Amino acid sequence: MRSDALTMTLLYDYYGELLTEKQRGLFDLYYNQDYSLSEIASAAGISRQGVHDTLARAEELLEGYETALGCIARDRRLQKALEAITQNAQALASVPEAAPQAGAILRAVREIKE
Repeated sequence: MRSDALTMTLLYDYYGELLTEKQRGLFDLYYNQDYSLSEIASAAGISRQGVHDTLARAEELLEGYETALGCIARDRRLQKALEAITQNAQALASVPEAAPQAGAILRAVREIKE
């Protein structure tokens, strides 16, 4: 298939529910259960080409959802921002007058991460 398995699995975690039941089933067998296209075709009762086409369409849809919605990119930006906030709050905690505010900032970061 076109993209690496880790990327596809991440896209599926975010957008998998937007696929059809058939696409989700074949995707699971290929990416999560590590079945070959031939094994999936045999189990699903369709041709190997049919499996390939269904997976290719599912991959295209998942990539399109990320392009349109950007949930993964947004979460990555959020994680980087939270790391920067944490580092700065920890540095601020070393200043006695700012320690209470730094503690509040660190608590807020933990709350956001939950």
